[in-house]
Amino acid sequence: MSPPSFVRLAGHPLRWQLLSELGRSDRQVRELCALIGRPQSLVSYHLGRLRTEQLVSMRRSSADRRDAYYSLDLARCAGLLTATASALHPGLRLARAPSSRRRRRAGGARPRVLFLCTGNSARSQMAEALVEHLSEGAIDVLSAGSHPKPLHPNAARVMRERGIDIAGRRSKHLGEFTRQPFDYVISLCDRVREVCPEFPDRPDLVHWSIADPAREGDTDAQTYPAFERTATELATRIPFLLERIEQTTFSQEVT
Repeated sequence: MSPPSFVRLAGHPLRWQLLSELGRSDRQVRELCALIGRPQSLVSYHLGRLRTEQLVSMRRSSADRRDAYYSLDLARCAGLLTATASALHPGLRLARAPSSRRRRRAGGARPRVLFLCTGNSARSQMAEALVEHLSEGAIDVLSAGSHPKPLHPNAARVMRERGIDIAGRRSKHLGEFTRQPFDYVISLCDRVREVCPEFPDRPDLVHWSIADPAREGDTDAQTYPAFERTATELATRIPFLLERIEQTTFSQEVT
């Protein structure tokens, strides 16, 4: 019996390195080459293998269309890992460990997260609201933009349909927060990543290359499907972010 395809694919040392790096942040090819110390031709080949199996996707940069960002589909990886464990033995089905966010929220300072995009009118506001909701307030989360614009009505609408009210929230300039310490600074826009300033205490810098949904049409009706897709992508990524924050915080408490 042959091993599951995920084992054969991810078991290659270079592909495992690529998956590990993309699990931390979306990356360009040249960044991956620098991180793992391999030539672009080889990195591109293995990225192609991962894309064929739909573990990794590619999106053209909104800052420079000549560049592209690669993203890891963590939800698909989780499903394939579960199937792989079950294929070895039914008793090995992976189960999520119970969350300890409530305990840590009562016991110490909350981890701090800042989401950035250009206008702070849609993506970063939605991400901020989702983290607040899904973490049950265990994360001190904020959002800002390099060129703030009023909250987009479709952002409020798509969040309202998920039971989250963000109507009336203020758009903020990232300059309001550059002297504040954060544990994670997450850019959601390729353009704002290019101008992201330095923050105190060297936070973990993460990039999620997410297209601006407001650019997907000329009217609110035309752009609303893009806002729904953006909300879905954020709602898929953010639980994995919360698990990462939780594990990091737990490790720091133990040591």
